[in-house]
Amino acid sequence: MSGALLSFQELRKSFGPVEVLHGVSLELKAGEVHALIGENGAGKSTLMKILAGYQPASSGEMQLNGASVRFASSRDAEANGVVLIHQEFALADDLTIAQNIFLGHEVGGLLLNEGAMNRMAAEAVTRLGLHLDPRTRVKDLSVPQKQLVEIAKALSRDARLLIMDEPTASLTLRETELLFGLIRGLRAAGVGVVYISHRLDEVNALADRVTVLRDGRVVHSGPAAELTPHQMASLMVGRELEDMFPGQAPPGQGTLLRVEGLSVPGWVHDLSFTLSPGEVLGFAGLVGAGRTEAFEGLIGLRRHTVRRTELGGRPLRLSSPGTAARAGLVYLSEDRKGKGLLMDFKLRPNLTLTTLDHYARPLLDARQEQAALERAVPEYGIRAGQLDVLASSLSGGNQQKLALARILEASPQVIVLDEPTRGVDVGAKREIYALIHRLAAAGRGVIVISSELPELLGLCHRLLVLREGRLTGTLSGAQLSETEVIQYATGLKTDPLPESA
Repeated sequence: MSGALLSFQELRKSFGPVEVLHGVSLELKAGEVHALIGENGAGKSTLMKILAGYQPASSGEMQLNGASVRFASSRDAEANGVVLIHQEFALADDLTIAQNIFLGHEVGGLLLNEGAMNRMAAEAVTRLGLHLDPRTRVKDLSVPQKQLVEIAKALSRDARLLIMDEPTASLTLRETELLFGLIRGLRAAGVGVVYISHRLDEVNALADRVTVLRDGRVVHSGPAAELTPHQMASLMVGRELEDMFPGQAPPGQGTLLRVEGLSVPGWVHDLSFTLSPGEVLGFAGLVGAGRTEAFEGLIGLRRHTVRRTELGGRPLRLSSPGTAARAGLVYLSEDRKGKGLLMDFKLRPNLTLTTLDHYARPLLDARQEQAALERAVPEYGIRAGQLDVLASSLSGGNQQKLALARILEASPQVIVLDEPTRGVDVGAKREIYALIHRLAAAGRGVIVISSELPELLGLCHRLLVLREGRLTGTLSGAQLSETEVIQYATGLKTDPLPESA
């Protein structure tokens, strides 16, 4: 593999008796964007962790500029110019933006030069379109803002090879375009970029070469121009993909959920809407429109006021996620690592967390918990080599399926899904879409918050569009188009009256 900046030859990785990478050979060149794609669990993250020094290979050789290397740690890899941007944030919540960017690479001697670090951090995040005080603590940032800080941190490391794992999963179109401009600039400067993404249109637009992993093996590697996004998807799953979105049945009659006059200070103003049985209702809008904050307020995670909430015709007072779940309304957070799962706990307690009172009367019945897990794994298609593992050991898509299984354990009437397929591959997306279809077909109401317009348009009976915390449009039927959504989301159009409640 001459001419490669970094290459693998016959790389293998085993966890105990289970081999997850089977003789992978791959070359990564300077001055090119090399896309690495595959379903969740295909081995992409494991391969990149080996490359970036987070895990050792079980066998095989890695070469940097033709010389054999084995990185002892991520700091060792960074010292050699190999930097990984994690899909799941590796940020310290209680530190500031600047402190996170320079963590382990501080400026100054015995006395840190906070002023210089703040100035350089401000410049780094401004390049990505993020205008924030570098002294802001990371815990006070939104998910998209944290993603941009993670990217800024990596770009400050003077990388020769930059690995980007789902970097646009939480970003708006504008933020994505800014990032693409930076990537093209890095490529022109001779930096090699490994780009991991499930957004195949991005891969098609950005990558010079594409390598497809399936079940721990390379099944294709070649110029990106030779593949369409559809061909990439078929290579990933090993078969032709049928239509992504199942056919819709019409929603039922009547009102399952009614919300009148919901306000969240600083975010949402007088939002009213209804949801019918069997309906999939979408919430669209730009980042910062207040979609997530509205539902965090509704279930009691944020300060809020509401004139009236009814579920199945009964008035409700929702003071916490627990009271909401007991009443029949559950919410899946967009932040599965921070709010969706207990990453350092095993699968069983994660599954039964919402319904713990069903299994503890008063002592915890571990056998019933285990039986519930054994039912949920095949029902939701959770791929785990064994059941007695930590949630953090699962791939992103399988973590999302576990989080879905957890909230559905409560047998809710209304399910709110916030970015349900963020960081999930095309095969797992299709499974989640089919699950949403089954829930609606069973008469439950499903609310989907998503930044992916094709997802909302393919899934939903109706779309409500928010802009700056206010409902600007209610779309259905022939109105459901990307053009209409964007016009309402950007303020070019506004309904004369909000949806009647």
